[in-house]
Amino acid sequence: MSIRPDDRVCLTNDEIPKNWYNISADLPEPIPPHLHPGTKEPVTLDDWKGIFSKASWYQEVSTDRCIPIPEEVRDAYLMLGRPSPLQRARRLEAFLKTPAKIYFKREDLSPAGSHKPNSAIPQAYYNMKEGIENLTTETGAGQWGSALALACAHFDMRCTVYMVRVSYDQKPFRRLIMETYGSKVFASPSNETEYGRSVLQKAPDHPGTLGIAISEAIETCIHQPQTRYSLGSVLNHVMLHQTVVGQEVMQQMKKIDITPDYMIGCVGGGSNFAGFSFPMIGEKIKGKNETEFIAVEPSSVPSLTKGENRYDFGDTAGMTPLVKMYTLGCDFVPSPIHAGGLRYHGMAPAVSQVTKLGLVTPVSYEQNQTFEAAITFAKTEGIIPAPESSHAVKAAIDKALEAKKNNEEKVIVFNLSGHGLLDMVGYGRYLHGELKNSSS
Repeated sequence: MSIRPDDRVCLTNDEIPKNWYNISADLPEPIPPHLHPGTKEPVTLDDWKGIFSKASWYQEVSTDRCIPIPEEVRDAYLMLGRPSPLQRARRLEAFLKTPAKIYFKREDLSPAGSHKPNSAIPQAYYNMKEGIENLTTETGAGQWGSALALACAHFDMRCTVYMVRVSYDQKPFRRLIMETYGSKVFASPSNETEYGRSVLQKAPDHPGTLGIAISEAIETCIHQPQTRYSLGSVLNHVMLHQTVVGQEVMQQMKKIDITPDYMIGCVGGGSNFAGFSFPMIGEKIKGKNETEFIAVEPSSVPSLTKGENRYDFGDTAGMTPLVKMYTLGCDFVPSPIHAGGLRYHGMAPAVSQVTKLGLVTPVSYEQNQTFEAAITFAKTEGIIPAPESSHAVKAAIDKALEAKKNNEEKVIVFNLSGHGLLDMVGYGRYLHGELKNSSS
């Protein structure tokens, strides 16, 4: 098979985006404001700044289409491997015998192994500039915790991570990565916080949830001086930072003169899907494309496919603002699937809004379906995807087979949001027939 121009599409260092794209500027209906849980009035800067950086507030509520990326952040993006390649999955196409063209964006190549540093770096940067010395956060599968640990090391800050217990046990090497970068990591629910102890008192073997881990991280932030909380998904400023991915994809597709019929990403809190798709969704709102945007979630955590679109807490203890989102309820405890980064009870308000407006098609799969697709991808393309990313792989394969059935040359582009080299326990369980679906 000869090398062709679209086998791998690369950008130069100078083509790293200079601005983040803010979809709030183009939405026909604005994202509903976050509300103070006590007053039910829109959150103000005074409500926000004791937990988050002040810079994140201005980005959270901004309706400017372009938010400049600081040069220090663009320099750090080089360390992360930006710009990342857009690659064609020719061997997968041949295996499926499909006329479809399949491309994937390689966010698995960053030092932390996922797209998460795209937001961790600017969040740590802004906090450092405001004199903050320590950040606290939650993590599910460990991708976000690894990214923030890396970012804090880069800017000489301390970091404390509450890792959902089921992932803490399933993915010990993720914890070791965070510790290698200098962070403290606790299994959540933990004995480190009042809320964690209250959960353990009722359920000593609680598997943990992202909602509980968020509550513990915020409680720690509130009680420690010179400490702020940093979030890996859900809120608008996180979606904003991730749009470096989608802007690069648009440049790369222009270089090879393609317009996708489908853009596909997995969704848990929404960050990788938003970053990958929002720049193109903005173009669709303006009537410039007819692309279908597919958000793929686990059947066991079906916030977009079965959740209610209403105000809810972002955490379990009720410490966050109330945000308008598709949610299964902040007390929802998902089954212990290996795609730990997708075990969140709600969906980002921005992703919820574009879904409500009919701009996104949500679908869901059981975890055995996604591992089957992941192994097909690994055997054909040589890359072992993260369990989260495998949801996007599965949807891409299904669309390619649909194109085969209809004899249509569709263009499919998906986000490979992370590698699975630290998720081999899950792969081992699948390969040995020990992995059950959440409904089993």
